[in-house]
Amino acid sequence: MNIMFSVTLTVHILVGLAVIGLVLLQHGKGADMGAAFGSGASGSLFGATGSANFLSRATAVLATVFFITSLTLAYLAGKRPEAAASSVIDTVKTETAVPVPAQSAPEVPTDSKARDIPK
Repeated sequence: MNIMFSVTLTVHILVGLAVIGLVLLQHGKGADMGAAFGSGASGSLFGATGSANFLSRATAVLATVFFITSLTLAYLAGKRPEAAASSVIDTVKTETAVPVPAQSAPEVPTDSKARDIPK
């Protein structure tokens, strides 16, 4: 396996896990729904969300890195050298077909009901 492919795959997996962790740590928009019923912070429920904090910026950066590593992995997978045989079918030797003589239909006796069967 190519070293560049291995390093990119490792970074891709680690960044993917980091994105999952950051998304789970973030405070959702619907979390302030209880505030709409008298808590005093209900203005933020339907209003502007304000500036992005560290977690949302880090998620955006890691999502960009994840996208770039995805494209890099696709490029590296397409450029990998093929082995001597790329599939099982290529490894099978092709044999020349030997013609088999045609077999004639068996003779049907004239007094048999077999001649009444349509062919």
